[in-house]
Order: sequence, then structure tokens, then C-alpha cells
Amino acid sequence: MKCFSLIVRTLLATSLAISLTAALFGQEPQVKPQVKPKVALNTSYGTVVLELEPSMVPQTVENFLNYVKSGYYDGTIFHRVIAGFMIQGGGLTENMEEKPVNSPIRNESTADGMKNLRGTIAMARLNDPHSATSQFFINLTDNSKLDFTSSVSAGMGYCVFGRVVSGMECIDKIAKVKTIWRMGHSDVPQFPIKITKATLLPIEGDDAK
Repeated sequence: MKCFSLIVRTLLATSLAISLTAALFGQEPQVKPQVKPKVALNTSYGTVVLELEPSMVPQTVENFLNYVKSGYYDGTIFHRVIAGFMIQGGGLTENMEEKPVNSPIRNESTADGMKNLRGTIAMARLNDPHSATSQFFINLTDNSKLDFTSSVSAGMGYCVFGRVVSGMECIDKIAKVKTIWRMGHSDVPQFPIKITKATLLPIEGDDAK
């Protein structure tokens, strides 16, 4: 009888150990949410902070950050300002000279992607939907006509890859400047509006190394 009781206790203990092990190792690992990079644009009208969305448009965000980290945007201007629509920059110098760019990227706009709402930042491009390089624009209002509508070229829209999280008042000030025709370009601010520095900000809570 004692032998039988010992066997039962041993089996119960073994079963419990197996259950605990299965529960421990059977748990799905917790996936940390992807960090949203932030970039500060120091401009003639103040600092604008952008929060980017790499989980939604990874190639577009990587492309933008490559330009930021290389110092490409430093000294460029907002060369196109249309009140009630958007401000565009990221490719021309104060002398209206176009800077050399990297290869164009694929347009990552989709039907369920981010929309061209007020305060969002999107890639500027030519008629070819996959022609975006360095230039970007910030929407001054909700511009639904710039959103994806279909996978054909005319419906691809303009890829949104982030939003302004601080300094929208600076953007609104830029939107009010007087514009002129200059060196073959329309809607150019009468006086240059510079991006003096574009900086990838440290991750919040991450110790400096």
C-alpha cells in the first residue's frame, strides 16, 4: 500500500512538473512594438518634430532617414509653398540648385495606409508613382485627392510616412509667406526658408552609449 501511494505521489509530481514546463515554454514571446523614429527639422521659422511610421512604409522611412543621417537636408530649403495645400522641400539649395539624389524608391501607398491629412509628411514625386527620392511635403490641410485610390499609376497617390508631432505652428507660419516665380519655379518663398539641420532624435528611454 505504501509502495502504491509513493508511486501515485511520484506520478502526480511528474505530471505537475511537465505541466509547468509546458506552460513556461509554451508561452508566445511578447513582441515589442516597433519604435517610431523621430526627426527634428530646424528651420528658419523654428523646430519641427516628425514621427515616422516604419512598420507601415519601411522602405520610405529608411530612405528618408538615410538622407537625414547623411546630412543631406542640412542647408536645403522649402522651395514650394501653397497656402491651404502644402509646403515642399528637401531637394534644392538656397540658389535653387537641385542636389544629387539616391535612386528612386517604390511607392508604398496602399488603400489601408496613412492618409494625406493635415500635419502629415509625404514623399513628393514626378508623374511616375515610383519616382520619389529626397523631396517631401507637409500637408497644411486634409488632402484626400492625394491618397491612394487604385494600383494603376494615376491612382497610386502620394506616400505618407509620418506626421508632425511638434512645431505645426512653424509650418503654419511658413504657409503664410509671400511667394514668387523664381528661376523656373512657381510658389517659391520670396526669402529663403532653410532647413538648417535635420537630426534623428535619440530613442526615448534609451541610455546614451
